[in-house]
Amino acid sequence: MSQLHPNLDIDQANQDLQGKSPEQIVEWALTQAKNPIITTNFRPYESAILHLVAKQRPDITVLWVDSGYNTDATYQFANKLIRDLDLNVVTYIPKQTAAHRDATMNGIPGIDNPQHGEFTEQVKLEPFRRALSELKPDVWFNAIRKDQTEFRQGLDVLSLSKDGVLKVAPLFEKTDADLDVYLDEHNLPNEHDYFDPTKVEESRECGLHTQL
Repeated sequence: MSQLHPNLDIDQANQDLQGKSPEQIVEWALTQAKNPIITTNFRPYESAILHLVAKQRPDITVLWVDSGYNTDATYQFANKLIRDLDLNVVTYIPKQTAAHRDATMNGIPGIDNPQHGEFTEQVKLEPFRRALSELKPDVWFNAIRKDQTEFRQGLDVLSLSKDGVLKVAPLFEKTDADLDVYLDEHNLPNEHDYFDPTKVEESRECGLHTQL
């Protein structure tokens, strides 16, 4: 039960959405939303979720927490998608500069370094909490998929954040191959020169979907 969605039976809703297309999931979720957002980090295949949601809700707020550690290719990819899809992007950044953090932490701490948790807090979790607090969404579209990490295999299309925001993953059941077809069909770009300093390894969670 969520104060934002007091009448929603999330288990029943997940059952009802089984077998539905991503477009149908987005359509349903938008009926639950007064102030929806979609989050992106412009990683590979993000053009699919951004196109999928924005074609139904062109003015939706697109939240980008820019850690400051993206590759040149990712920034170019982001610029292209923002321009081509006419996205309504709101960017949040860490309170500390990368230069200050590099000096304090001697670069990006490895996952075995005790400072890695603080690093993740600074570059991702704090800006995200700040964004959610200020934007006050009731529905949060995201691109998580079941096949990405072990943790995500235990999730579903719908879940609730700790603050009761309805998190919606329209592509949850999709594979890279499925998304390759979607990108091809809609002539969307992709970009694989991506680096997440908080995960280091693809199979790790950064904390965003485990803590928020």
